[in-house]
Amino acid sequence: MSGSLRVQWDESLIQYDFGPGHPMDPVRVALTFSLAQRLGVLSGPSVTMAGAAPATDAELELVHDPDYIEAVRQAGRWLSAAPQYGLGTPDDPVFSGMHEASALVTGATLAAARAVWSGACDHGASISGGLHHAMRGSASGFCVYNDPAVAIKGLLAAGASRVAYVDVDVHHGDGVQAAFYDDPRVLTISLHEHPATLFPGTGLPGETGTGEGEGYAVNVALPAGTADAGWLRAFDAVVPPLLRAFRPEILVTQHGCDSHRLDPLANLQLTVDAQRQAALWLHDLAHELCDGRWVLTGGGGYAVVQVVPRTWTHLLAIAAGAPVDPTTATPAEWRAEATRLTGESAPELMTDGERPVYRPFSSGVDPGDPVDRTIMRTRSAVFASHGLHPQG
Repeated sequence: MSGSLRVQWDESLIQYDFGPGHPMDPVRVALTFSLAQRLGVLSGPSVTMAGAAPATDAELELVHDPDYIEAVRQAGRWLSAAPQYGLGTPDDPVFSGMHEASALVTGATLAAARAVWSGACDHGASISGGLHHAMRGSASGFCVYNDPAVAIKGLLAAGASRVAYVDVDVHHGDGVQAAFYDDPRVLTISLHEHPATLFPGTGLPGETGTGEGEGYAVNVALPAGTADAGWLRAFDAVVPPLLRAFRPEILVTQHGCDSHRLDPLANLQLTVDAQRQAALWLHDLAHELCDGRWVLTGGGGYAVVQVVPRTWTHLLAIAAGAPVDPTTATPAEWRAEATRLTGESAPELMTDGERPVYRPFSSGVDPGDPVDRTIMRTRSAVFASHGLHPQG
């Protein structure tokens, strides 16, 4: 099972840069594309590379307030803080050309979504995107404009009636959830570390939507320390049954890889191998449910050499229909480049040496297991809204 892949990429996308010392170093995106290119992922027969154009103000206004957009533009022009808009904080420091760089990231994701919806390709990738924390009138959590939300709004405007959004970033996908909290056309599912131990402090199972959107916001708040087996079990227990019940026309996914055990900003314990497995599952679900229509973005991930390039290269390879064997060696030239750019020694293999094994949820619930308790809280909160029984 495969499909054509369009990858939105432009060197200018790495100008989304909060400056030296900030965790969201654009080198992580540059090294991802370098690794994918050196492994032949981007030169396959199913892959088309496309440039990016910035989102217009009208497109940004699908999600963001006009006064906020103007504040971003002025802050980046004059390098002046606007704390009332979340600009000039430690998370979101002002940088020159902030509006232009942020609009370009959003434009790339919007173009990927439009290409998939129009039938120009089966899968569309915007690896620099996935900026899921930005709110209607403020920046938040390293995110200035919310490109996944803009892309989903664009899909709805183009005629989509059922869009599913799955977010596997370690942080709650709060901005995307907020944009569609009362909209039953959009099912948002976020698997993340429990808000008691991690930013943004939201994403409890009881956040299920409001009005007609009740039951269409889904949150799996996993305990700190959850590793591959528990995380994959939670995914298996929640994501496939809800997607099958919802029957989306198109799948939009956010692949923040800060759930990895080496990530410096969070407390889950996943490996590259489990993150690769999640991408395989989402690819298969897109083909099963959406005729292959799949829009995939990046997101968080702050182990910029050890984790991000490998995880996102696996993601791109899966989307290209040519998965990279986990035992593949990383090219020596790429490792040398990573060391030259960052001073770090890069990993030698595309695997962390783990098999992504887990116990399927259908095997039964263990009330003493904290992950199973998390799963049941989520299923109890939303499954009935979709005609599903929480116990399976």
